[in-house]
Amino acid sequence: MRTDTPVQIKLADYTPYPFAIEAVKLYFDLDPEQTLVRSVLQVRRLGEGDMLLDGETIELKSIALNGQPLSASAYTLTETGLTLHDVPDEFELEIEAFTHPEKNTALSGLYMSGGRFCTQCESVGFRRITFWPDRPDVMSRFEVRLEADRDAYPILLSNGTPGASGAVEGQPARHFAVWDDPHPKPSYLFALCAGDYDVYRDQFTTMGGRDVDLAIHVDKGDADRAAWAMESLKASMKWDEDVFKREYDLGVFNIVAVRDFNFGAMENKGLNVFNSAYVLADEATATDMDFESIESIVGHEYFHNWTGNRITCRDWFQLCLKEGLTVFRDQEFSADLRSRPVQRIKDVINLRARQFAEDAGPLAHPVRPASYASIDNLYTATVYEKGAELIRMLKTMIGDQAFADGMQIYFDKYDGSATTIEHFYSCFEEASGQDLADFRRWYSQPGTPTVIAEEDWDEATGVLTIQLRQHNPKTPGNDDPKPLPMPIRLAAFKPVGDKLSEETVILKGADTEYRLTDQSVRPLVSINRGFSAPIRLEHKVSDEVKLQLARLDDDAFNTFNTLQGFVQAEILDLAYNGKADPDRDIVAAVGEAVRGNFKDPAFAALLTRVPSVGELFLEQEPAAPLKLAAAKKALQKALALELEQDADAILKAETPATFKPDAEQAGTRALRSAMVTLIAALDTDEADEKIMAQFDTAKNMTESLSALRAQCTLGRAGKAKAITAFEQKWRDNALVMDKWFAVQAATGSAEDVRALIAHPAFELTNPNRVRSVIGVFAMQNLEQFHAPDGSGYALVAEIITQADKLNPALAARLTQAFEQWRKLEPEAKANAQKTLNRLKSGDLSKNTMDIVVRALN
Repeated sequence: MRTDTPVQIKLADYTPYPFAIEAVKLYFDLDPEQTLVRSVLQVRRLGEGDMLLDGETIELKSIALNGQPLSASAYTLTETGLTLHDVPDEFELEIEAFTHPEKNTALSGLYMSGGRFCTQCESVGFRRITFWPDRPDVMSRFEVRLEADRDAYPILLSNGTPGASGAVEGQPARHFAVWDDPHPKPSYLFALCAGDYDVYRDQFTTMGGRDVDLAIHVDKGDADRAAWAMESLKASMKWDEDVFKREYDLGVFNIVAVRDFNFGAMENKGLNVFNSAYVLADEATATDMDFESIESIVGHEYFHNWTGNRITCRDWFQLCLKEGLTVFRDQEFSADLRSRPVQRIKDVINLRARQFAEDAGPLAHPVRPASYASIDNLYTATVYEKGAELIRMLKTMIGDQAFADGMQIYFDKYDGSATTIEHFYSCFEEASGQDLADFRRWYSQPGTPTVIAEEDWDEATGVLTIQLRQHNPKTPGNDDPKPLPMPIRLAAFKPVGDKLSEETVILKGADTEYRLTDQSVRPLVSINRGFSAPIRLEHKVSDEVKLQLARLDDDAFNTFNTLQGFVQAEILDLAYNGKADPDRDIVAAVGEAVRGNFKDPAFAALLTRVPSVGELFLEQEPAAPLKLAAAKKALQKALALELEQDADAILKAETPATFKPDAEQAGTRALRSAMVTLIAALDTDEADEKIMAQFDTAKNMTESLSALRAQCTLGRAGKAKAITAFEQKWRDNALVMDKWFAVQAATGSAEDVRALIAHPAFELTNPNRVRSVIGVFAMQNLEQFHAPDGSGYALVAEIITQADKLNPALAARLTQAFEQWRKLEPEAKANAQKTLNRLKSGDLSKNTMDIVVRALN
C-alpha cells in the first residue's frame, strides 16, 4: 500500500540547466521487443554542478565521454535517471540504451500502435527513450537516423527534413532514413513514426513562394478519409500567414494518425502525431462535430509551429503560454472560417461546462500554477480554455492594433528561445504603453469571479447609473483573493430597439460605475457582450426587462445567455423548490427565439439547448443529480411541445443531396438534430416511430447518430433495433464504434455500462475506447455516475485501478470525474468519499494519486 503524498515541484525553485546541448545525433535500431537507442550529445557547461539526465523504464547499455567508456564511479544510475560527476566544460557524451516499445502500454515515449512505431514525448516521455535532461528549456538541434525492417516498416519519419536513405550495409532486409531538424527544440517535441501507411499528399505554397510537401499517413485503405484534414491544414497555413504573418519554415509537413493515443494530437516539429479520431472523416462515418473538431485541432497543432515550437516555454509552469495562446488562435481560426457568434457560444459552453467546474472544486488551480506533483495532470481546461480567455481579454483591453504589434514583437524578440509569461506580456506593454502587472494576476489567482451589475434609474434627470462590483471566491491555496482587471463590454438600447451606445468598461478594482445621461426613457443595457470577461454575471434587473432585452439585443451571445439563464432557473426551481410545471411564458419565449432564428439554423439549434446536469451542479448545494435530470427532462418536454409542429416540418424537409462539411450545411443538420432531440423528449410511442424513421433514412453520420442518441434517451421499442442495426453496420470501424459505445454510456445505468465493458470490442489498452465508455459515463451521465447507492463510483473506481497499471495518464484523467463530490447530497457524497479513500489506499501511480489526494484535501 502506498500512502505517501506526491512531492510538489515549485515554480519558485526553478534554476536554469547548467549545461547546453547544442546538437545531438540519435540512432534508432528499431525493434518492437527491444529497440537500441544511441545518442551522441555535444555538451557545453553553463554553470556549476553535476550533469543530471532523466531516464525511466529504459536500460543503460553503455556510456562514454569523449570516446572513452566511463567507469562505474563516474556516474550514478537510479530508477529515475543518470547523474554524471566531475565532467569537463566541453565534451561529447555517447549513451546507448534499450527501450521496449511493445511493452509500453503507458503510450508515453516510444510505443507500438497497430503494429507501427510511434512516440509521445510531451511532457516527460523522452526520458523513456534515452537519458536526457527532459525539460523544455534545454533546446538542441536534432539529427536522427532510423533503421528498421524494410517490409514491416517501409516508411520512416522524424522531425525536420529528410536526408539520406537506403539499405543498411550488410543487412539487405533492413533500411534506414536520416532526418535533420535545423531548428533547436526541446526533447518534448521529438517524434518518430515507422510503419506501413497509406499516404494522402498535397502541396502548399507559402507567402514567400516556397513549396511545402504535405503528407498525412493513415491506416491502409483510409487515405481518402484524410481529405478534410488536409484541407484544414492548408487553410490553417494560409490563415496564419494572413492574420499573424507567420510562414511555415520547413520544406515538408507530415501528419501521422494513430489509433492508440492519450491526447487529441501533438505538435512535434514537422511531424504532428494525431489521434486518428481527429484526422479521419467522411460523411458516412463522421459527424459535423467531427469535421469541426478536425478543422480546429489540425489548426491548433499547426499554429503551435510558432506559438510552442519556434518559441517554447521555459518550464512547465509556463504551459499556459503555449497552450492558452494557441487555443485562442485556433478559436479565432474557427470563428473566421465558420460563424463567429456561433463559435463564440460553443467556446463559452465548453468553458463553463469544464473550466468553471474545475475552478469551483478541489482541483482548482491558477492558469499558471505555483506548484504541481505531476505535470501530466495540468493539461486542464484552466490552462487551455481559461488561458485562451486571458489572451482574448488582453486583446480587448489594449486594442486590436496594439495586440497585433505585441505579437510581432514577441515573434521577433523570442524566436528560438524558451520564454515565460513575463516575457510575453512585456511585448504588449511595449506595444501598448500600458503596465499589465495587475492583469497578470489572472495567471496566479484561481477561481471564477462573479460580477454583480445593479442599475439605478433617475427619471427626473434622465440618468441611468450602472454599478459593477466583482466578487472573487476563496479557492484551494488562496484565502485572500484580489480584484482582477477585466473588460466588460456594454451596449444600451432604447426600449424600441435602437442602439444608443456601445463601449468597453475596464473594471480595474472591486467596483466601478458606468453612466448613461440625457435619456428620455430608461435604456436597456446588455452587459458582458460576447462574453468579454470569463465571469459569472448577476444582472439585477427584472425578468421582464431581461426578456425584453433578449428580444432586441444584437449580440448573439447575450441573447443566448439570457435565455439559457431563464431555462437554468426553471430547471433549478423544478428540481429543488417543488415547482410542478415549467413556466409557460419562459418556454414560449425560447420557442419564439428559436422560430425567429430559423434563417440562422446553427444559432437556432443552440437556442434549443438545455444546460447539462454538470453545469447545473454548480448552482446550488447540495446537488441532487437525479432531481436535476428529471427537471431537465420536464423542461425539455415542455419546449418540445412548444416546437413540435416546427420540428415535424423541419424533419420532413429534404437534406442537401450533396454533402458538404461547411458551416451552412452543418447548421442545417444541427437544427435537424436539435429537433430530433426535442421529439425524443415527448416520450411517446409516436415519437419513437418518428425517430426510427429518421434513423432508417439518415443520409450521413450526423443524422444517424443523432437518431441513435435520441432512441437511447427515449428508451422505447426503437432503442434495441437502432443499437443492433448500428453495430451490425459499423462493427469493423473502430472510430464509429467509439460513438456507439459513447451513446449508450451517456444514457445507461452502471449495470448497462458493465455490459459494454464486457463487450468483445472493449479494450482497456485503447484510450479512445476507455474514454468512450468510462469517460462518457463518469463525466456526462452524472445522474447515473452519482447514483446515491454508489454503484457508479464502484464501477469507475474498478476501471481506474485497472487502467492505472497500464496507462497512468488515462487513469488520472478518469479520476477527475470525482472533482465535484463535495457538492453532492449526503448519501452520494459519503459514497464518493469512501471510494476516493479506497483508491488512496491502493498502489496508485503518481499521476492518479495526485488527483485523489487533491480531491480529498
